[in-house]
Amino acid sequence: MIALKIVYIANIVVAGWIGITSLFDPKKAGATVFQNAYPYSEVIRLVGSFWWAIFLLSVVGLFYPRKMALVLLFQLIYKGSWVLFVLLPALWHKQPYPTGMGTFFIVWCAVLPFVIPWKDIFPIS
Repeated sequence: MIALKIVYIANIVVAGWIGITSLFDPKKAGATVFQNAYPYSEVIRLVGSFWWAIFLLSVVGLFYPRKMALVLLFQLIYKGSWVLFVLLPALWHKQPYPTGMGTFFIVWCAVLPFVIPWKDIFPIS
């Protein structure tokens, strides 16, 4: 239970900051979060709204950690997909990518399988 709450707190800090920055100062987010790896686009605000939702759901997760575990599974799926389909090809083809985001996503994909309460998500009848 402690590990779950630590993950939710990390989500609140990271996703909250990225969400706010991407929504209200997308050019700053492009420079900091995305490390200028991609040209500026309003898509940054779309991504910001997504991370803002993760932030809000993680706040609820502090109070209901097991019930909100699907948020963590969702993060594992989308972060893992980004690593497989964006980060690895960028590395392979020596293209720019946000290194901070890539590192965070890899760490999160390594941690989440051990923190997610699988039996609560997929109960055995």
